[in-house]
Amino acid sequence: DYRQKAAAAGRIPTNYLRRELGSTDKEILTSRVIDRSIRPLFPAGYFYDTQILCNLLAVDGVNDPDILAINGASAALALSDIPWNGPIGAVRVGLVDGETVINPTRKEMASSTLNLVVAGAPQSHIVMLEATAENILQQDFCHAIKVGVKQTQQIIQGIQQLVKEQGVVKRTVQKLFIAPEEIVEVAKKLASNKIYAVFTDSSHDKISRDEAINKIRLETEEQLKEKFPEAEPYEIMESFNVVSKDIFRNLVLNEYRRCDGRDLTSLRDIKCEVNMFKMLHGSALFQRGQTQVVLCTVTFDSLESSVKSDVISTAVSGIKDKNFMLHYEFPPYATNEIGKVTGMNRRELGHGALAERALKPVIPQDFPFTIRVTSEVLESNGSSSMASACGGSLALMDAGVPVSNAVAGVAIGLITKCSQGKGDIEDYRLLTDILGIEDYYGDMDFKMAGTNKGITALQVDLKLPGIPIKIVVEAIQQATAAKREVLQIMNQTLAKPRPNRKESGPVVETIHVPLSKRLRFVGPGAYNLKKLQAQTGVTVSQLDEETYSVFAPTPGAMHEAREFIGEICKDDQEVNLEFGAIYTATITEIRDSGVMVKLYPNMTPVLLHNSQLDQRKIKHPSALGLEVGQEIQVKYFGRDPTDGRMRLSRKILQSPATGTLKTLTDKNSIVLGGAVPQASTSSQ
Repeated sequence: DYRQKAAAAGRIPTNYLRRELGSTDKEILTSRVIDRSIRPLFPAGYFYDTQILCNLLAVDGVNDPDILAINGASAALALSDIPWNGPIGAVRVGLVDGETVINPTRKEMASSTLNLVVAGAPQSHIVMLEATAENILQQDFCHAIKVGVKQTQQIIQGIQQLVKEQGVVKRTVQKLFIAPEEIVEVAKKLASNKIYAVFTDSSHDKISRDEAINKIRLETEEQLKEKFPEAEPYEIMESFNVVSKDIFRNLVLNEYRRCDGRDLTSLRDIKCEVNMFKMLHGSALFQRGQTQVVLCTVTFDSLESSVKSDVISTAVSGIKDKNFMLHYEFPPYATNEIGKVTGMNRRELGHGALAERALKPVIPQDFPFTIRVTSEVLESNGSSSMASACGGSLALMDAGVPVSNAVAGVAIGLITKCSQGKGDIEDYRLLTDILGIEDYYGDMDFKMAGTNKGITALQVDLKLPGIPIKIVVEAIQQATAAKREVLQIMNQTLAKPRPNRKESGPVVETIHVPLSKRLRFVGPGAYNLKKLQAQTGVTVSQLDEETYSVFAPTPGAMHEAREFIGEICKDDQEVNLEFGAIYTATITEIRDSGVMVKLYPNMTPVLLHNSQLDQRKIKHPSALGLEVGQEIQVKYFGRDPTDGRMRLSRKILQSPATGTLKTLTDKNSIVLGGAVPQASTSSQ
């Protein structure tokens, strides 16, 4: 568990209790990265509860602390007496101006086209990879991995030296939960042929294969219990698991056969559909094989709906507001099970984040809406996160988002044969587009997504205590070929984004509001804006001093908003007045402080103060004999820069200076649609 402390960034939490509450997405994702880096190095059969807490104590605002947390967890485990085949070392690799940068600063990461986290083990082996890239070429990506692995060795050597100085002695585990050899041998004799027959029958789908294996399991376990009455229940169950796993793996290693009849590099049958629901802004269905179906939908909303980061996340990790998000859902029925449907769990968050990272590089930066992609897994037997990337790409193009390229993803598996003594890999097979059972019995879950040009996201999880760089490079090459094949199939359904968004989709327009009319448009206490938003459902946000953006969820709502704005501004026509010109004003009201006047019929009356009525000092306009409806000459001196009020004077005309009387013609008002009123000349 990784936790960010507000005090580490010199801040106080802004929630009601002013203390750290639940984990943020960043904390959960960092926790998963640490877990995936250290988990493969625990001994086989070690099932004792072990917890690692990474608390952020201080942060400089320059470097991201997640890499430090991985290395800290590695050092803590290495220095403890817990059995662990570490240490590991982790670095972040960036690509700035074509040059690889190790552990780049936050400023350097802003201009980096690659964000790669490499966790390495001794002997230059790789334990974990996680990357986001902006269409990085395959050769550049492989080079970055090699540079990163080389740098991890320095960290590993440093931790090893620390362990040596401290004289750490690992404790002897009382019991490792592994299957006894004698029970395994009996289980082989009882069940090998039956299991082999099921795994070589390609007519089975996921459910029927599981049912057949479970039937054999129950029969075999009953026979084993009779022969070994003193055995622990887990020893019986684990013995059967060892036998079925060995048969499955040997089938791939020795016979190059997979349980569904494919060869090692073949994809399952893929079917795609788009525009599933006409009312949605975008939708797509992506099906890979017999049982993997992902329904993706796209929703547009205003930029105000973007994910707002809290001050702590911004200070600690540099996370800013984002207007593109992908939410992944994995309900229990996707795997033919029942379960309690609660909030999002760590797995769902991690899978959604991977698919989001795969799609984000192709989203235009200046898109006028916040985009939310939802991915609902309807059935699952394989990498649903990569299917989410494929389905999400189709849904975005169906919605008319001008993505730069289509994105596809694929999962690669690994089956290895290790030497008895040292545990070195003697032989291996890479599997394209793995099934759930191949992930379960295999040694690696390698997920890669990208476009026809390059790579956008990668995630590698291992069950082995490290693999050579050579295998990772081969997996990237195999995934690249499969990715292109998937893209060709997707392009047959929808090759490029639709030229226009759907008619039922949202609309954004800009309104130009002159400074002098802002109070009337907004209303007292923002009354008019609140009423506009409540009645029409639009969202209004201010872009600058005189420009507002209006987001409407439908064209109908925008039409209502136009009518509403026209209604509140219909009596507020304004002409472009010439500074220093003399105009004829009509008195509409007599007040103690002055007279209210209009320069043209639809104008909102303005106050001509007593001090500007006459050269003499007067206390009331009646002293000059002024009446309602009377026309007087006034001189225009522009508007007050602070509140936009019109400045007029009658007093100045009583001086010897003369002026030119102007009549008013061109009229302008609050403009909906973004056009800014141009100054027009008045005729004499």
